[in-house]
Amino acid sequence: MTKPLPASTTYARWLALFRIAIGAIWIAHALPKFLDSDKFMPPNGTIVSLVTQGSQQGADFIRPFLSGTVMPNIALFAELVRLGELLVGVVLVLGLFTRLGGLVGMFLTLMYASAKGPLISPATLNGNDLTTFLLSAINFVLPTGRALGIDALMGRRPAKVPTVRAEFVPEPPLVMAQPASAQAQPTPEPATTSSPGASGTSS
Repeated sequence: MTKPLPASTTYARWLALFRIAIGAIWIAHALPKFLDSDKFMPPNGTIVSLVTQGSQQGADFIRPFLSGTVMPNIALFAELVRLGELLVGVVLVLGLFTRLGGLVGMFLTLMYASAKGPLISPATLNGNDLTTFLLSAINFVLPTGRALGIDALMGRRPAKVPTVRAEFVPEPPLVMAQPASAQAQPTPEPATTSSPGASGTSS
């Protein structure tokens, strides 16, 4: 005898726990960038060395962007990076706009991997970026926020109360009672006239 499959709510809760764990990883990755910002932010933080390395050894499509756009505005992009990591973690933990959080997480890890070299290389395949990319992609593809999250509350619609449409029904006309004198009188019979030949006399 085969065992019945678990209910859909069971799968939803496991996905929610998975989502919260991934969000906690993102938060743990972002918090040191705020608590000890000198080690990450320019001019002497790791963001400078990462962008410099990426502009020289990164993937072909990202090197012009890193050298021409990111490096001249390194302080702004460093702030965007740590804020993006923190926001991804928060939205995944809260279960709020989880698909958007998964998409941003995919984008960030794709940029990190591209800055290290070609996407198909030992540096990217053996690192944590690919794992983080796949874990973020699961939150983008699957509805992980449908349980234990704000997305679940936003998805519930109040039940519609059927409305009864009142229709106007005209009242029958009011019939006034008539007095007894005005009641219908018997119709008088027409008078009968005898013809001259019926009088019984002859001329």
